[in-house]
Amino acid sequence: MAQTQKKKTPQNHYLVTESYLMTRGAALHFPSKQFQNLISTNDTVYGLIVDMPVNPQTLITLVIYINGAANLYFNNGGSYTGASQRYSTVAQLGRGLVAQSNRILGEATRTKKLDLPTGREHHIFLLTKNGTYRKAFLPTELKDESSDLQSVFALYQRLMQELNAVQMKDRAKARTQK
Repeated sequence: MAQTQKKKTPQNHYLVTESYLMTRGAALHFPSKQFQNLISTNDTVYGLIVDMPVNPQTLITLVIYINGAANLYFNNGGSYTGASQRYSTVAQLGRGLVAQSNRILGEATRTKKLDLPTGREHHIFLLTKNGTYRKAFLPTELKDESSDLQSVFALYQRLMQELNAVQMKDRAKARTQK
């Protein structure tokens, strides 16, 4: 009987800047006390950090908090921040995503290892008062994951689309103000 082998994905180690590592580290260690009035239990997710490989050279980290704040950080040191303060759609999507992420907490493993992805794997870090939890998966294998994870994936993809749209609005506005 033939054995099926799991597909190997390339193991890219993304080149990162010091500013990226510091910003990502700060996001992963953001204190819950900032959101005391929004956190109902010690297991309530108050922050979601998603590391998403885009191509062999580019890694994006999406950081979302329970209040709707949503920021993007790029391994080359670039960032896009503050959109949730200017665009209510970003804040609404961010709040909904963090609320939905509570449903995958049981699938995640409590961790102190805050490693960057290698290859194409996405890493989701869930921040709670009880600690940080990690869920890793390959988007190409998403059909084999829970419907809750599929929903979280769809929501963060939707948030990424909205962040892209408002970033374009910001750029257009900046050009007209010159």
